[in-house]
Amino acid sequence: MSLISKLFGGGGKGGKGPSPQEAIQKLRETEEMLTKKQEFLEKKIEQELQIAKKNGTKNKRAALQALKRKKRYEKQLAQIDGTLSTIEFQREALENANTNTEVLKNMGFAAKAMKSAHENMDIDKVDDLMQDITEQQELAQEISDAISKPVGFGEEFDEDELLAELDELEQEELDKNLLEIGGPETTPLPNVPSTSLPSRPEAKKEEDEDDIEDLQRWAMEAM
Repeated sequence: MSLISKLFGGGGKGGKGPSPQEAIQKLRETEEMLTKKQEFLEKKIEQELQIAKKNGTKNKRAALQALKRKKRYEKQLAQIDGTLSTIEFQREALENANTNTEVLKNMGFAAKAMKSAHENMDIDKVDDLMQDITEQQELAQEISDAISKPVGFGEEFDEDELLAELDELEQEELDKNLLEIGGPETTPLPNVPSTSLPSRPEAKKEEDEDDIEDLQRWAMEAM
């Protein structure tokens, strides 16, 4: 019986091997056991070191024996460290393998489900169905367009004539507004006088000029 078989509790050749989950659990238990062993050896090493220091000058023989035991414990501790590294590596490999197995199992399950879903599907029938759906959508659009068109009860009008008539109405309204701004047509405007205004008499003008000259002369004499 191999060491692995003893570790996992396997039977003879005909015995069924452990599952990945069982092997992982066993490795974790072994890691815990070795970790406790490590802690025990570290304490023993520290104890032997203290004994050697204590008897270094008093009892040289006891000090040497303590150092020998310390060396043996250190050797065991190094071996456990290597074993723990190997077990940790193996456990991680098993966990990865178990994960990959579960992933592949789920992918296979999904593939079977997809195959079962497509089992009763025919690609030609799918194409025909999609074509029918397209035709029905086009028909529904045509119906919507027909319903949305305004109904004129058979009456058709020339849009250009309607626009021209609208322009005439707008022009009439504009002319009317301009007339209202200019005031009522019945109010008569005053007539322009036909005769010219009377001009100032020439004799009167000459008389005024003489008066002005007399005033200027009297002012000069007074000075």
